[in-house]
Amino acid sequence: MTDLPSDLPQDSRHDPVLREEVLAALAIAPGECHVDATFGAGGYTRAMLAAGADVIACDRDPDAIAGGQALVAEAGGKLTLIHGRFGEIDRLLAERGVEAVDGITFDIGVSSMQLDQGERGFSFQKDGPLDMRMAQEGESAADWLNSADEHVIADVLFHYGDERQSRRVARAIVAARPLTRTNELATVIRKALRHPPGAPKDPSTKSFQAIRIHVNGELDELIAGLNAAERLLRPGGRLAVVSFHSTEDRIVKNFLRERSGGDAAGSRHRPAPLPLARAATFETPARKVRPGKAEETRNPRARSATLRSAIRTAAPAYSTRGNSGKEAMSC
Repeated sequence: MTDLPSDLPQDSRHDPVLREEVLAALAIAPGECHVDATFGAGGYTRAMLAAGADVIACDRDPDAIAGGQALVAEAGGKLTLIHGRFGEIDRLLAERGVEAVDGITFDIGVSSMQLDQGERGFSFQKDGPLDMRMAQEGESAADWLNSADEHVIADVLFHYGDERQSRRVARAIVAARPLTRTNELATVIRKALRHPPGAPKDPSTKSFQAIRIHVNGELDELIAGLNAAERLLRPGGRLAVVSFHSTEDRIVKNFLRERSGGDAAGSRHRPAPLPLARAATFETPARKVRPGKAEETRNPRARSATLRSAIRTAAPAYSTRGNSGKEAMSC
């Protein structure tokens, strides 16, 4: 295969958050096989290719797959692009004869490319259909908001958006139904929260985030993706996860703490639990990484980002779904 130059052109649509820190966590050696489980506009994939990796990238959004074909051509056989959910990445790779990889990266949440397209309905800053579906299929945000019970909407806003006035917002949404446009929803939320025009922080942010997470089943997908990564990574393989929401980060932190045996020691307030029934599948995770001021200034999306990473051990995976029993293959 032909090595790509380190100056592989960047896509101006997406400046990947914590790119250098992610690359440091992945410690890519030329010729290794790495997975970009959330391709988006290809920011991390380009960085992995430039570092010498063979890359398999996945995205559930058909627009991302279509937009990535030019990069596939540029990569000269070093990039495989797959349409599918990252929660099923082990199955998707197994179908292509790959059962073990050297690194997996997740960039959780909506992509800049999706936010910038008003017709996708992700952003309150651009009017468009109230859609929010990453895969462009299934129940839309409008479908759900116009049919769900008020208390269900309130619970989603509270748990997925940390919206403390979730019941007030849910009540206003139900009273304003049917809703079909993002501007309509944003106006309802602003009025419910008595948001003065021109105030610096838009109160729609939390509710839009919560609705998007619910419509796309993002938290369940994250859990499935972490389990799939545990099954796919070979001993010494590296996992890197960038999240932008406290609940997502908590899921990643708890997963790595459990899988590395971090709950086993106990404390003076709590007796040590029984010995682990399974050997740790990850080494002690690296300290979480947050963006510096320079990156936050250059890329406002980075402000809420957290990177967590860990190295796979040789212990059998806790979850064995899809284990075919075949000898592991690499790409």
